[in-house]
Amino acid sequence: MPLRPPARVNAGEFLGPVDAAQVPRYGGLPTFARLPRLDEVSRADVTVVGLPFDSGVSYRPGARFGPGHIRNSSKLLRPFNPANAAHPFTTQQVADAGDLGINPFDIKAALEGVEADLTTLSEDGSSLLCLGGDHTLALPALRALAKQHGKIAVLHFDAHLDTWDSYFGAPWTHGTPFRRASEEGLIDLERSLHMGTRGPLYSQQDLEDDGVLGFQIVRADDYETDGVARAVERMRRRLEGAPVYVSVDIDVLDPAAAPGTGTPEAGGLTSRELLHTLRGLLGLNVVGADIVEVAPAYDHAEITGVAAAHVAYEILSVLALNRTNSVV
Repeated sequence: MPLRPPARVNAGEFLGPVDAAQVPRYGGLPTFARLPRLDEVSRADVTVVGLPFDSGVSYRPGARFGPGHIRNSSKLLRPFNPANAAHPFTTQQVADAGDLGINPFDIKAALEGVEADLTTLSEDGSSLLCLGGDHTLALPALRALAKQHGKIAVLHFDAHLDTWDSYFGAPWTHGTPFRRASEEGLIDLERSLHMGTRGPLYSQQDLEDDGVLGFQIVRADDYETDGVARAVERMRRRLEGAPVYVSVDIDVLDPAAAPGTGTPEAGGLTSRELLHTLRGLLGLNVVGADIVEVAPAYDHAEITGVAAAHVAYEILSVLALNRTNSVV
């Protein structure tokens, strides 16, 4: 018997997710949040795209399988977000472009290919929500978006700085994307920010170099001493007035909340702290985002996948509210 077209949530002019009252959540096509594929809509306000690549990792591999894991963990997401009264799927067209085919053996070629594909996906004004994959991929995403928006304020959630120079002589790794982006003139040196950093460094020079490259830091410890509200206040003050790219390495969360990642560090944020912080982006000009470093081989019971799916959901909610309120 031929497959029937899936029943979808009534979304007015937009094609929404598959209706869970008609198709069980464990059925249907495995798109993010069971949203339509990109080829099922005329255009997308937000394009979800998977970047299955982990050739830039320095410790535990496996993030190339992250996009599918995040999609699988997103099946329980629902169309209304009561935390901020947002309708992330029904007041904007969100569609899933699937996974890019990325060269796993040549990092330079991989970055060039991802940049070209993301440029094509965003050239009609669609915002990008990238599912990684390792953090090397933030660099081609910034290259693509800077063509439209100019210098971009990077809001970087991570246990690590990711502004190191090289590893084993390699200039493109998951620890170097924001140094390369700063050197290439892609980021706003007065408005970029790390949040959630913690753990050992190689030397004090790491922090000194990071400041020159354009970043301020809200540490994981600052959440403990100052609270979430203060962290959000510092974030908004730093980002205001610039196009913002949100880059979320899932290891910003404590390993208790996100064990499925390649370089875990103790003492991280809770899921609640991260999601609340993301809601603080309301009214800022968010032009794109990624969620990276989800490595399902180390993820028990989809703990990390569920956290990553909810991170994406909060970002989509902010984009929906900003679009409704015509934030530019």
